[in-house]
Amino acid sequence: MKYFSVSQEWQYSTVHTSACKIIEEQTLWGQTVCRVWLPNQDAVVRVPHSTLRPLSADLQPEIEAGRIAYMAAAAKVAEVLEGATSASEGHVLLAPMESNVIPLPHQIHALSRAISGDRVRYLLADELGLGKTIEAGLVMRELKLRGLVRRILIVAPKGIATQWVAEMQTHFNVPFQLVMGEDISTLQRLAPGSDQRSSAWSLFDQVIVSLDSVKPIDKRCGWTAERIAEYNRSRFEDLITAGWDLVVVDEAHRLGGSSDQVARYKLGKGLAEAAPYVLLLSATPHQGKTEAFHRLMSLLDDDAFPDMDCVSRERVAPYVIRTEKRKAIDSEGNPLFKPRRTQMAPIAWESRHHLQKLLYDAVTDYVREGYNQAMREQKRHIGFLMILMQRLVVSSTRAIRSTLERRLAALKEGEQQISQRLGELQNGIERSESPDNEMAELYDMDGQELLDELLNSHVSALQSESSHVEILLDAAVRCEQAGPDAKTEALIEWIYKLQSEENEPDLKVLIFTEFVPTQQILKEFLEIRGISVVTLNGSMDMEERKQAQDAFRKTHRVLVSTDAGGEGLNLQFAHVIINYDIPWNPMRLEQRIGRVDRIGQPKTVRAINFVFEDSVEFRVREVLEQKLSVIFDEFGIDKTSDVLDSSQAGELFEDMFASAILDPDGIETSVEQKVAQLRGEIQRVRESSSIYGISEEPDVQTAERLRSHPLPYWVERMTISYLTSHGGLAKRKRSWWDLNWPNGQEYRKVVFNTREADRLSGTTLLNLENSHIRGLALNLPHIAPGQPLPCVTVNGLPTGISGFWGLFEIRVQAGMHQKTQLLRIPMVRRGYISVFLSEEGKLFLPTARHIWDALQTAEVRIRSTLGQDDSMKAYQCLQEAAEHAGRELFNSLQHAHLASVAHEEERGITSFASRRKVIERVGLAEVRQCRLSHCDADEGEWRQELQSARQIVPEIRPLLMLRMMNGCIL
Repeated sequence: MKYFSVSQEWQYSTVHTSACKIIEEQTLWGQTVCRVWLPNQDAVVRVPHSTLRPLSADLQPEIEAGRIAYMAAAAKVAEVLEGATSASEGHVLLAPMESNVIPLPHQIHALSRAISGDRVRYLLADELGLGKTIEAGLVMRELKLRGLVRRILIVAPKGIATQWVAEMQTHFNVPFQLVMGEDISTLQRLAPGSDQRSSAWSLFDQVIVSLDSVKPIDKRCGWTAERIAEYNRSRFEDLITAGWDLVVVDEAHRLGGSSDQVARYKLGKGLAEAAPYVLLLSATPHQGKTEAFHRLMSLLDDDAFPDMDCVSRERVAPYVIRTEKRKAIDSEGNPLFKPRRTQMAPIAWESRHHLQKLLYDAVTDYVREGYNQAMREQKRHIGFLMILMQRLVVSSTRAIRSTLERRLAALKEGEQQISQRLGELQNGIERSESPDNEMAELYDMDGQELLDELLNSHVSALQSESSHVEILLDAAVRCEQAGPDAKTEALIEWIYKLQSEENEPDLKVLIFTEFVPTQQILKEFLEIRGISVVTLNGSMDMEERKQAQDAFRKTHRVLVSTDAGGEGLNLQFAHVIINYDIPWNPMRLEQRIGRVDRIGQPKTVRAINFVFEDSVEFRVREVLEQKLSVIFDEFGIDKTSDVLDSSQAGELFEDMFASAILDPDGIETSVEQKVAQLRGEIQRVRESSSIYGISEEPDVQTAERLRSHPLPYWVERMTISYLTSHGGLAKRKRSWWDLNWPNGQEYRKVVFNTREADRLSGTTLLNLENSHIRGLALNLPHIAPGQPLPCVTVNGLPTGISGFWGLFEIRVQAGMHQKTQLLRIPMVRRGYISVFLSEEGKLFLPTARHIWDALQTAEVRIRSTLGQDDSMKAYQCLQEAAEHAGRELFNSLQHAHLASVAHEEERGITSFASRRKVIERVGLAEVRQCRLSHCDADEGEWRQELQSARQIVPEIRPLLMLRMMNGCIL
C-alpha cells in the first residue's frame, strides 16, 4: 500500500458530475483511489482515480450549452424559492404558481397581506361565497413552501370537515387526516410509546377535526370527574400540546361564545396560545356582539386587545382581511358574480288534493295548541318539535306521516323516559354550555338533524296527545294513499318548463328539502318518470358524498339534497335550484343557492321557491319579502346573512313564523313587529361592529403579474436543460414532454404549469412540490478555480456586449455546531447575484442582470474554450467583483436571519409558556410532572439551538462563468 499527498488539484468527478479537489491519493494492489473534497456537498469522499478527468478536458458544445441553460434557469428558480423581492414586483408568491388553483385577485391580495408580516395571525372575513377556504389553503401552501410550517391543524364544523379534506387535496395536493370524535380513542391505542396520551395527535402532521369533538366539557350527566378528566385529556389537552405550527378554524365566530367559560372559547384560546400561526375564518365574525367579537380578536393577539375598549375599527383592521362581494372581480376586472333570478312559485291545492289540505289544517291546529302548551310549561324543546311539525306538513305527506309514527311510538313509551340531552336542555342541569349556547346549537342544525334530536323526547305537549297524534296519523296515511302531493305534481311540470326556458333538454336541477322522507319520495316519483336522481343527506360519509356529487356532475340529471347534505358542496356546473320546501331561516336559503352561485358559475342562477298558496307560510312570505327589500336597499346589503349569523337569524325568523301560526289574523302586525326588530338589529350591528367598513380592494395588476410570472417556464427550462446535459432524455410530444432521468426513472406526459394540467387529461404536473425538481434548483454545482470557461455568443444580446459574466450564490450559514431539531427558522439563506466585467475591467450590474434574463430564452452557442491560465485569471476577477457587489445582499440576508432568530425566540417563549400553562391544568400529578420534565428538556435544547443559530458564517459560491464574445447569432 502506498500513500502520498498531492498538491490540491482540481479535477472533474464523473461520479458526482461536479468539480472536486484531490486531497490525497492511495494506491493499493495496483488500484489508485483518491480522497476528494466536493464543494457542492461540502463533503470528503473516496473515488477511483479512473473516474476523474482534468478540468481542462475539451468541452462538448451541445452538453455545455445545456449545462449553461440549466444553471441560469435553476438559479432563477432558487432565487424565487428563497423569497427574493424587488422594488418593482415585491414579494414573489409561490403558492399561486405551485397549486392546482388559479387564484382570483381578491384571493391573491389576501395571501399577499397574510404573509406580509412576521406574525401570520389573521381573521379572514370575506363575505359568503368568496373562497375563504382557498385563501387559507394558499397561506398554508405558501408557509409550507417557505419551510415555515410543517404541522397543520384545521378545525371545522362537522358538516364541512370532509369538504376541507377534499378541497385541500384537490386544489393544493395536500393530504389531510380527518379525525372525527369517534376516531380519537382509536388514535390513542395506535399511538406509540408508553405514554399514549402525549403522542396520539403526533401520528399525523396534517389533521382536520370537527370543532365540537375536541372542545372541553365541565359536566356531563352520569359521568364521574375522572371520566370527564380523561375525556378532556385525550381530546383537548393532548390536542393543543401537540406542537402545531399553523391552526386554521372555520366558522370561527362560534368560538366567541356568551362568556369566556364557554367550551368552544376555551378550545379556541388553547389552540391560539399553542400555535405561532393562526387563521380564523368567518363571514359574520361580529354579529353585533361586541363581547364575543373581542374574545375572537384576543385569540389573534391578546396583548393588542386586552379589553373591549380596544376593539375599534382602527385597531382591528391590521388583523382582518375582508372583501365584499360587490367589490369582487375576476382576472379581467369584471364583477365576479352575475345577478341571480329568484322567484316564488305558488302551489295551489286542487280538488283532488282535498285530503292534503285537510291534513295541513289539522296539523296546523295541533301545532298551534301544542306550541302554546309547551311554552306555558317551559318545555322549549317540545315547542321546537311543534314548529317542526308545521314545516313537515308543508314538506310532504310522507315526511309528516313518518314523523307522526315516530312521535306516537315515543309517547307510548311513557312520559317518564326523557332523553339525556333534551333533559339537560329542559332542566338546565349538568350541561357544559350555557342555555343560550345550547339553544344556538339547535338553531345551527338543519331540519332533519333537529327532528332526529327532538323526537327522542317522550314528553307530551298536550293532554292525551297520543290520541291526537293517532287521528293525524290516520289522516296522513289516507292522504298518502290518495295520490301524489300537489307540490310533487308541480315539480315535474316545473322541470319540463325550465328545460324549455333554459333550452337544455338534459338540464341539471338541484332540489333542496329539509327532510329525508321528502327526499325519498321525490327520488321515487322522478325515477318512475324516467328522470335519473341522486341524493345527499347529512348521514352520508365523505366517500358517499363524493360519489353522489360525481354522479350528478357526470350522469344524473337531478340531485335531491337536504341542507346538511349540501354543506360545503361546489356545484357550479348546475345553475337551477328548486327549493321544494323553504327553511324559515333565510340564511339556510342563501346557503342553498350558494351551492351553485359560486366563483366560476358561468350562467345566471335561477332559484324557484315552492310555497302553498292557501297557507300561513305564503302569507308571511308575501309581506316579508316586500318589507325586507326595503330594509336591504336602505342599508345597501343583499341579504340578512351579510350582517347576522345563522343562529341570530334563525331565532328571529322562527319567532316570526310561530307568531303567525299562533295568530293567523294578525300576520301583518306580527311581521311588521319582527321586521322592525330585524331593522333595529341590523342598524345596531352596522353601528357597533368594527368589522363593517373594512374591505380590501382586489389588485388586478398583482394577480396578472403572478399569472404571467415565468416561474413555471423557468422550472421547465431548468428540467429539460438538466436532462440534456446530464445523460437524461427529454422528448417533446405536442403539448407535453416524455422524460427519462439519468437514474432510469421515467415520467410520461409531463407538463409544468397548472393551466396545462387542467386542460390536458392524464398529465403529470412537475413543479416545486416535487422533491426531485426542488433539488435541481437548490443543489447547484460550483465552478472550480482554473476550470476552463466557455466562450459564447448569446442570441438577442446587443453586439457591444463583450467581456466576462459570472453568476454567484451568496450564502449565510447559521447553527454551525449542531443540527437543529426544534427551531422553526431556516439555517441557510441564499441570494443570487450576477456580475459583468467589460473588456476594460469595468463592472456593470444592470448589464449582468440583462444577460442573466436573456439566458432564460436565448440560444447559447459555444465558440471556444479559454485556456487554464486565462480561465484562472477570469475566475479571480469575477470573484473579486462578486465579493464587492454582493456585500449589500449579504447584509440583507444577515439582517433577515437575525430578525428570524428574534421572532423565533419570541415565538418559543410564548409557546413554552402556553405549553406549561396547559400542563398545569392536568389533573394527575404524575402525568403533570412527567410532561413538565419533557417540556423543560425541550426548552433547554431549543435555547441551545437558538444560541447556535446566532453564529453566522458567510460564503460565496461561483455557479457559472462565461466569456461573452462580441456579436450575436443570426
